[in-house]
Amino acid sequence: MEDVNQLFDAAFEFAHYPGPQGDSSVKEFLDRFPLPVIFNALQRETDIPGFETTLVTCLERVFKTKYGASLIPHYMPVLQAGLKSDSAVVKSLACKTVTRLLENRDANDVSPVQLIVSNGIYPLLLEYIIKSDDEVAHAASETIKSLASFPDATSVIFPTDTNDATHLGNLAARSSSLARVRVLSLIVKLFSISPHVASAVKNSGLLDLLEAEMKGTKDTLVILNVLELYYELMEVEHSSEFVPQTSLIQMFCSIISGTSVDLFLKLRAMMISGRLLSRDNIYNTVDEACVKALVSAIDASLESPEMNDTNAHEAALDALGQIGSTTKGANLVLSTTPPAARHVVASAFDRNALGKQLAALHALAYIAGETRPKSSRIVDEKSEENLRCLIYDVAAQSTKLTPSGLFLSVLQQSSEMRLAGYRTLTALVARPWGLMEILSKEEIINIVTDATTETAKIAMEARYNCCKAIHEAFLCSNFVDDPRRLKTGEKLQEAVRSGPYMSKKYRDARPEVMMAEGF
Repeated sequence: MEDVNQLFDAAFEFAHYPGPQGDSSVKEFLDRFPLPVIFNALQRETDIPGFETTLVTCLERVFKTKYGASLIPHYMPVLQAGLKSDSAVVKSLACKTVTRLLENRDANDVSPVQLIVSNGIYPLLLEYIIKSDDEVAHAASETIKSLASFPDATSVIFPTDTNDATHLGNLAARSSSLARVRVLSLIVKLFSISPHVASAVKNSGLLDLLEAEMKGTKDTLVILNVLELYYELMEVEHSSEFVPQTSLIQMFCSIISGTSVDLFLKLRAMMISGRLLSRDNIYNTVDEACVKALVSAIDASLESPEMNDTNAHEAALDALGQIGSTTKGANLVLSTTPPAARHVVASAFDRNALGKQLAALHALAYIAGETRPKSSRIVDEKSEENLRCLIYDVAAQSTKLTPSGLFLSVLQQSSEMRLAGYRTLTALVARPWGLMEILSKEEIINIVTDATTETAKIAMEARYNCCKAIHEAFLCSNFVDDPRRLKTGEKLQEAVRSGPYMSKKYRDARPEVMMAEGF
């Protein structure tokens, strides 16, 4: 018992040592208490409070060092026993130790993948995914993700035999609803590693499991979980190369247009589809008719009573903005009959619903091309005419009467509204009519050239980018030769030259140096 107390005291001191532990400290500790002693102590029952947690924390710090990680290959049977432990804390430690083995690949004489396979560790990790608590399942999932980064692990994680017990499709088939979501989450994590692993995921038919889970249940919670996984999938840079986009868009379209579908599910489907369609290369692999149907579904939803909810309306506007951020997407939201972008333009200048207005202004900035290269901001002739007519029609029906009045009104609102306004004007000024409207209000020029208008860095930069875009458009227009616009041109040029942060009002204090008096 005295030895156990000594071990506990030493392990507690080691585990709670402030700062990182070096190899020399680990060697000194393990000389006093070798790993077999610590492993055996973990299997014993003791009445010392916090004993197991302290030893586990101590071992985690040991294996985080280079020296400690180099010892792991010599204790694979012990590691396997840890994975079979009844203790969730020990199981989690075992998973993290396997991860350290993989991370320390260069220091091992034997391939870590070979060690894991020969010691039967991979099947145990899979069992954790479907049978353990959330913490252990997460640790196992992260370990498998680390394993998948090794080229020689591809055949282990993605067996060609679909009847193999370790095939993730079989694992999902014999799992509960909750465990299946965990397996699907693991598939998404594996997909995100690299295009090579993503290709293996697709070729194994694992991406189809997400769609099958969506179509095979009416459980709102399960559908929501799968939608969240689709959202994570869309975040992956190479997702558009492998995800079956056409069928996916059709599925989102059916969710959005469904009459008995929960509103929150519809909004998540809108958000994910917006993310998916915000990439230019998506249109190389997707049927344009499906995208039109999706845009029409969002358009129709904005007309329904359930979208009177402010958050719902904002989500739909944001989805249209995301779709319209690409050139093809902008053409689609502006060229439908009637244009789906009419909802965006109408809300962008409606001061009676500030939340909707802010979301709509950002969406309008996307559609007008603020995030596109300057050479791609102008879309096709029909879409451009529709955009112009939409803005002029909204202006004519307002008290401002002209687009310039609407623009000024936005720039006279709060800082976050002005930021969205700067983005919108940066894009619209690429159109001759947009430049004309902006120049027609001296107050607009005064605001965008005044470096004291904004105090937040992001707003300062947005104002400056807007000012710079106006100046560039001005120099390329006939207005540059108009004597009446001479002062406007000079003001824009000076503001651009001064940069986004230059301001007399906020200039840093400077000490004055002078001769001391009275000596």
